[in-house]
Formats: sequence, structure tokens, C-alpha cells
Amino acid sequence: MNIKEIAHLAGVSTSTVSKIVNQKDESISSETRERVLKIVKEYNYTPYASATASPAKTWILGILLRSSVSLDSTLDGIIQTAQSNGYSALVYNSYSDMEQELKNITSLCKNNVDGIIWEPVSKESLKYITHFNNMSIPLLTIGPNGGDHSHLLPYEEAAYRITQELINRKHTNIACVLKEGRRTTAFLNGYKRCLFDNHMKLDQDFIFYDLNESLIYKVNTRSISGIISSHYRKAMEFYQLMNTLNYRIPEDISLISLKNDTMESLAFPNISEISTYTILNADFGSYLCSKLIAEIEKRKDEVHSFVQEFHLDNETTVSIPFSLEAPKITVVGSINIDTYLNVPQLPHSGKTVSTSTSSTYPGGKGINQSIGAAKLGHRVTLIGNVGSDIDSDYIYKALDEYGVESFGVKRYNQAKTGKAYIFVESSGQSMISILAEANNTLTPEDIQKRKRFFKNTGYCLIQSEIPLNTVAEACRVAHEYGAKTILKPSVCGHIPSEVLAQVDILIPNEDELNELCPDYASIEEKTAFLLECGIEIVIATLGERGCYVRCVNLDKYFPAVPFPSVDHTGASDAFISALASYLLYGYSLEEAVRIATYAAGFCISREGVVPSLIDKRSLEMYIKQQEESLI
Repeated sequence: MNIKEIAHLAGVSTSTVSKIVNQKDESISSETRERVLKIVKEYNYTPYASATASPAKTWILGILLRSSVSLDSTLDGIIQTAQSNGYSALVYNSYSDMEQELKNITSLCKNNVDGIIWEPVSKESLKYITHFNNMSIPLLTIGPNGGDHSHLLPYEEAAYRITQELINRKHTNIACVLKEGRRTTAFLNGYKRCLFDNHMKLDQDFIFYDLNESLIYKVNTRSISGIISSHYRKAMEFYQLMNTLNYRIPEDISLISLKNDTMESLAFPNISEISTYTILNADFGSYLCSKLIAEIEKRKDEVHSFVQEFHLDNETTVSIPFSLEAPKITVVGSINIDTYLNVPQLPHSGKTVSTSTSSTYPGGKGINQSIGAAKLGHRVTLIGNVGSDIDSDYIYKALDEYGVESFGVKRYNQAKTGKAYIFVESSGQSMISILAEANNTLTPEDIQKRKRFFKNTGYCLIQSEIPLNTVAEACRVAHEYGAKTILKPSVCGHIPSEVLAQVDILIPNEDELNELCPDYASIEEKTAFLLECGIEIVIATLGERGCYVRCVNLDKYFPAVPFPSVDHTGASDAFISALASYLLYGYSLEEAVRIATYAAGFCISREGVVPSLIDKRSLEMYIKQQEESLI
């Protein structure tokens, strides 16, 4: 900083500055004197500084960073390498302010540092480089504003590599989440370059700076299957957002982020780790310092470039796209709050019964079958309606607890959540009264709006506790996506033949079978009639007598597995969820039926449906003890 520049900043003549700094300022006002001296101090002006600067080495390096964001392990690497080479460091922070940056530059020049590592605040800051050149101070610039020869952390290469990680896993719809900062431009360039090199179209709508409604919509509509994030904390915020919306990472969407080599504390619950590339800031700082010292000392072994090998730290939040995963089970049906009333005997006309105990559980055949299949190890999506009441919160919480995807479950403002009142007597027999409420609001149009959730479905489980035209539409859409349909014909009498024709597997109990086929006497005759309607397989559940299976290649009774009888309410739901689960696992029809009878047996041995649904490990361990060859 020379006297003309000081005079310009103070708004006075160079002679006025000279008089003040040389204490010949009797004729100058105190106000002017104070203003000039303030600027002289702030900008470290010393008369004749450039002419009298000492050529002797000070063994001091200057480090001028743009902002506190830059004060990471890069600085640690610089200081550690400086000290190991016999240098100390003066560190300045410009706080993204060009005026403060100039003050810092003049201070470094005044201290006769041997070399400087500088991260300019902006491209305009490069005009200050003359201060270093005038004193012949070796200089390295870093960051996006450092000019053509600036040294950069390999953010572009890292973004390219993590985009490629998802492409290698067959992702084609990859979004980029960014945070404004020193890495933003380079990271975005790496993302774009990788898409270009893989002949993939860049969609500007897939670039996000905020976790906004547009991003949520694209996740909800399955428009994107993977996300790369420029900042680790931004990735954690996205993970938490998905968690609150009942999405699972990586099952529903994959996530990879960059991370600095400093340990970042996890600020959100339920997040163990995220798949990351770690940027080695400390190594980069060490490289910068070594390069600067080599220039200062005119060494011949100068380091030419910074190279970092990248690898994925873990694969916790990455997988293949949801559309390529193993087929899932989709359930379309009723969602209730079940209230259990234990009575000495079931009520009948003219008889009053009292109860001393009651219990409340999430229920409805849609809930029961979806949780049953989820506990048996499958990815499950439930489609249905609940009310806008507090009961709906209970439903969502239960689905989340058991890992059932609930984005197909919608609140209906004009109705309450369905309810079921279940009387259970000591023998385990039960009687159910259902208040359909929101279940009756599920329309064919709702199925159409949510048809994307049928994608990659192996089996679609449907029950007639929702309107029959909705049942028909669910069957049609399921077939459109290549899924097999299983229908439980509950709470209905006649089912139109055009609906039955869309059912692959029908599973009625004896009473339901009689209602469907009143003109036939035996089970064999009734099931034969249903096959003529276009149904591939009919399985009549017969309670303690087991079940009867009828299809083109099978005509057979299967015995029940003996279990103590406590509550028969959910036996059919346990049977159906197990049947679909093991058919999806590749078991034959006969094997799947036999396994399903064990699941139903476990269910009747405890009270309540959801609490009594058996998990895969427990079911298979028990079966191995009874029929080792079955599993």
C-alpha cells in the first residue's frame, strides 16, 4: 500500500498524509488527523516500505482465507507441514469482505512473510495481487476465485465419481443437491460431465439448492432414484426429511455425499452413516504448503499436482434402483382401528354380555396383511385411505414401526379412520362389526392416481372391505404391472363375474364361499364353479379343519397345524400374507400353502392380529423343527 492509495482512501492529498505520518501536522484538523491515522493503521502503511523491506528470510508463511467456512483441516495440513519445515504461520480471515481482505494483505506485506497461500474473496480481489508482486513474495492462490493458476480441491472429480457410482448401479434418474459455497461450481460441473460422458440427458429440474416441495414431489412420483449431495450436512437433512415422510434409504432412493476429513457430528436422530467420498483437505493443505516452500527455497523436487484416490467409504445408503429390486408385495384394502372386547360368549339376539377387558390395535385386512408380509421379510406397499383424525397418526406410526411403505395411504378430510369392534370369546371364536368410514372413500380414481406404487409388484393382495369397483380397478392395474392378484372376499355377498375374472387366487372361508356360490352344495362344486369364472386358484380356508386348494393341477385338502386357540380373528390374514410371501420367495403352491398353515396357527394362539403375526425367522425355525424338508 503506497501513499497515493492511502490518500485516496482518506480523501486527502498525499502531502497531508505525509505530514500526519511524519508528525508535522500542526495545521491539520484533529478530525482529519484521526481519519488518516485510522486508515494508516488498518492498511498497515509504512513510509518507504517497499524500498526498505528487508531481504532476510523471516521463516513465516502467510495464510489468507476467504471465510470461516475455509477454516477446516486444510489449514491443519498447511500448519503441520509448515512447522515440520521450520516455518511458522500467520493466519488471516477475510470474512468474505474485500475491504477486510485488503487490510489483511497489507498486514502480511508489512510482516515480510516469505510466501503466501491466498484464497481470494472474489475474482475482483485479484487486483490486489500487485501488493505481493511489488515485494516479490511467492504466492499460491486457491479456490474458485484464484484465477487461471488457482489450486483446487478435486470437487469436480469427486462429483463425477459419485455420479458414476450410481450409474454403475443402473440409476438413470439422478438428482444433484447443492449448497452454495466454494465447491458448488466444481461439483455441479463434475455431475454434468459424468452425465454427458454416459450419454445421459441433463435435466435442469434435477438440480436442487433447497430441499423443497419440487424435490419431494419427484421422490414421491418416482421421477428420481438416486441423489448426490455436495455437502454432508445437506445429505443428512435430506435423509431426515425422507425419514419423516416414511421413505426408506436406500430401498426407495439412493444417496451419496461428499464429506470432509474432519469428524462431523450427526445432528439428527436415526442416522447411522451415509455413503460418502471423503475429501482429504488435510492432505491438500500439506500439498499446498510443500509446493510453496519448494518455490521459496527454489527446490528442484517441486510437487507438481495434488492427486487423491477416491473410494466409497460405505454402501449403507446406495443400492440398485427400486424398479430393479426384487418384486414387492402391494396391499390394497381396509385400514381400521380395532377394538377387542373379551366376552364369556359371543352376543346374540336378546342377550346382553359384559366385558372387563378391551384392547386397541391397528387393524383392517389391509393393515394386517401388509404387516404380515413385512414381518416375513418382504418390501410392502399399502394403498388405502384413513381419516384426518388422531387415529390416522396411530396408523402411520404403526406402519413405520413395521417397515411398511405408507406413501400409498392418504388422509381423507371428510371422513374418519375406519373402526372395527371385535368380540372374542374364550374359545377363540370371534364376531366383528365394522364401521367402514374412510375405507368407503377409496375410489377407482384413487387407484389410478396411485398406480405408480404398483410398479415392480409380484403379488397384489386385495380385500373386498373397500368398494367393489375399486377392487376391480386394483386388479386391473396390478395386472397392468404384471402382478398376480390375491383376493379375500370379506364383507360382501355377490361378486360380479367380471371382477372374479380378474382374480388369480381367491381365498374365501366357508361362509364366504357359500355366499359366492349359493347354487352349489359341496366345496368341490363351489370351487369348480369359481375356476370356470376365470380364477386360477381357489383356496377355501376351513378353520381347524385346514384348507382346500383347487386349481387345474391340484385338488387337495391340507390339514391345519395344531396350536392352542386364543383368537381366530386374523388367521386368514396371516395365511394370505404367508402364502404370498413364500410364493414370491419361489416356493411351490403346495409348499407355500403348508407354510401358510403354520403362520395361521401361530396367529390364533395369541390375542390381536398385528401382535400375533409371526416373523420370518421365528416361523422358519419352528417349521424346521417340525418339517425340516419344507424350508
